[in-house]
Amino acid sequence: MDAIDNGKIQENDISLGLLLDMLAGQKEAPLIFYYDGQPVKSGYHVTEVKAGQFAGLDCGANPEAWTEIFIQLWDIDEGDRKHMPAGKFCSIVRKVTEHVRLDASAKLTFEVSDGVRPMQLYCAATPVLRAGAVHVALSPRPASCKPRERWLAEENSKATACCGPNTVRSRCCA
Repeated sequence: MDAIDNGKIQENDISLGLLLDMLAGQKEAPLIFYYDGQPVKSGYHVTEVKAGQFAGLDCGANPEAWTEIFIQLWDIDEGDRKHMPAGKFCSIVRKVTEHVRLDASAKLTFEVSDGVRPMQLYCAATPVLRAGAVHVALSPRPASCKPRERWLAEENSKATACCGPNTVRSRCCA
């Protein structure tokens, strides 16, 4: 089976390892996630951290295999709590690693619900330190067509190789 190359994760779809690395130096800073244009409420909980290994066929009948980590956020107000410090978030993940193997390079998905609306899936952007807090924008995780994405990547790499700055144009791009 072809494994998804988690090394190609984009700025708006970071891995767990990158998130934890960026939080490491900000242990006391409040960690604020944003989704649907709003910050999570200050009483939010990390209710689950789970790892999954998946295998399947894409729509082009290509076998796929990948590892994914899911972090579930329960977006609630609870008393006078403040946003969770980044260090506490890291401690929760570290506690999970005592029982579950978490691949730091795995695809990271956030499951978010306010306890009323259905849970929705999000990917995380690179954290930003602003005004003494760590801000992480979550964006909806869209469906995709992997065969189309592979084809587009091949076409783009051909165009770059053929018409890139170090190529003599007359050779292949006439």
